[in-house]
Amino acid sequence: MEPETPNRSGLSFFKGSAGLIVAVAVVAILLVWLPAYRVFFLISVVIGVVIWQGLALWHRLRPIKDDDVQNKRPLGLD
Repeated sequence: MEPETPNRSGLSFFKGSAGLIVAVAVVAILLVWLPAYRVFFLISVVIGVVIWQGLALWHRLRPIKDDDVQNKRPLGLD
């Protein structure tokens, strides 16, 4: 009988909401302790908001039509 090896399917030790809480805590600590991260974080948020608004405008002006979707039934269910 062989010994069991631990399942290492990913590099993350935290999963689900625990990982999200850890990520928010790390960002908060960096923003408080290291002032240079504040500038980087602000620039990143601004870039993210610009891309978000650009994509929202794009999809509002060019909505997806049924003809644009190639595989409407990927599982083959009728």
